[in-house]
Amino acid sequence: MICLTVLYGQPTNPEEFDRYYKGTHLPLATKIPGLKGYTLDRPNSLTPEQKSPYHLIACLYFDSMEAFQGGLGSAEGQAAAGDVPNFASGGVTMLLDEQEIVMPVSRS
Repeated sequence: MICLTVLYGQPTNPEEFDRYYKGTHLPLATKIPGLKGYTLDRPNSLTPEQKSPYHLIACLYFDSMEAFQGGLGSAEGQAAAGDVPNFASGGVTMLLDEQEIVMPVSRS
């Protein structure tokens, strides 16, 4: 499984970021061909007095590298990628990895 992880830094206006992300960007991203699913994470710092450097972490899943490349290279993928500067005022970092799904070990 291929995962594109998108780390969104803290935006200048979190409420506006959330509104735009859910109302405009997410509908664009979910049209990417080959996208199998996604997760959205709201990270918190382990230290309560520190703010997380990230406002949102999105993970987009594809069956293969070929599916990922085809999806991001499509018109829908280009539209979603081109939309990121419209709302990511806190910066964005993207990581690509191949994931191995590991089931929890049973403890007796």
